[in-house]
Amino acid sequence: MIVVRDAEVRERDATLLPATSFDAAAGEAVVVRGANGAGKSTLLRLLAGMRAPSSGTVRIDGRDVVSRDRRLRRSVAAMIGLPPLAPDLTVRDHVLLVATTWSASGRDAERLAGQVLDELGLHALATRFPHELSSGQTQLFGLALVLARPCGALVLDEPEQRLDADRLGLVVAAVNRRREAGAAVVVATHSDALADGLGGRILWLQGAA
Repeated sequence: MIVVRDAEVRERDATLLPATSFDAAAGEAVVVRGANGAGKSTLLRLLAGMRAPSSGTVRIDGRDVVSRDRRLRRSVAAMIGLPPLAPDLTVRDHVLLVATTWSASGRDAERLAGQVLDELGLHALATRFPHELSSGQTQLFGLALVLARPCGALVLDEPEQRLDADRLGLVVAAVNRRREAGAAVVVATHSDALADGLGGRILWLQGAA
């Protein structure tokens, strides 16, 4: 599903991501680890089509990663920072909007939105607006917007931020459900608990020498 070969990102004289290679098959998790500045977020941005490699290749589902390719956008669900939020839409409104965009029918969208809210412990917060959420609740809300759509590749940048141990357990369970359903999962994290919970291969980034 995901094939990265010697992907490198340079900006002027700085190397943001040293040449990196790895594969992630359908149903497999790869956990990206390394110190701050090692290139974890940069690598995930390549997978999400948010920037292009300076050299090397990044392919998902047999295609070069190009953000304007609708087939790629349908294949890849990514959380790299919090997505833009509409202040006048509730939590449920946001999740349902995403689910409706990608679902075959309104009934499917309603079912999927309810499922995602339940599995992340957000059902009781469904009628709140974004500004009424705590930082941890906002993190889960952002993740819900990513999970409320189908994907062949799931890309998450430090989803553990601002979460206590119980909420982190919800995230591990939700991500593993997608992996078990066949998604290739790539997660960058500083959390040992998250890495252990996903149980995938570890890709260590050392950063530029």
